[in-house]
Amino acid sequence: MNHDRASIPLITVIGKSGSGKTTLIERLIIELSKRGYRLATVKHHSHSGFDIDFPGKDSWRFARAGSCHVVIAAPDKIAAYRTLDRELTLDEIAAEIRDVDMILVEGYKNSEKPSIEVLRAANSHEMIGSPEQRIALASDLRLEIGVPRFHLDDIEGIARFLEERFLREIE
Repeated sequence: MNHDRASIPLITVIGKSGSGKTTLIERLIIELSKRGYRLATVKHHSHSGFDIDFPGKDSWRFARAGSCHVVIAAPDKIAAYRTLDRELTLDEIAAEIRDVDMILVEGYKNSEKPSIEVLRAANSHEMIGSPEQRIALASDLRLEIGVPRFHLDDIEGIARFLEERFLREIE
C-alpha cells in the first residue's frame, strides 16, 4: 500500500512512565510487520537535548561546526536531524512520513489523536488520556470504560483491532 500522508492512520500509545508503552509498540511492530504492513514510529522525548550521533563521527563534527541540518546517507538507509527553533507538532512531524501503512506514536497524550492507553497495575491505576481520544485500553486491570480492553500480552488481539479499524478500510 502507498498512501499520501492524509490517509496514513496515526495511533498514539500513551500511559505513565514505566507502564509498558515501548514494549507494546515494539511487539505491535513485529506482529503487524508479519501481517505485511509497513510501519513508522515516532517517540516523543519530553526533554530538550538528545543525541543520535556520536562524538568524533563526521556527521557529529558537521553539526558541531554549525550545520543546522545533517543527513547521513547509505545504500540501505538514511538518517537526518536538524536543529529547531520550537517543538514541532505531531502533525508537522507526521507530514514528513511517507510510504507506510500506519504510524505508531509513543507519547503525545495531548495530541487529540486516537490513542491506546497502557495501564499496568504495578505502575499506576490512573489513566492519563482523554476519553474522547481513547480507542482501546491495554491493561492487566479489569476495567470497563466503554472501549475495547486487551490484556497487555494480547498483541495479536490489539493488532487485529488496529487492522480491522484502520488498515483494512484503506486497502
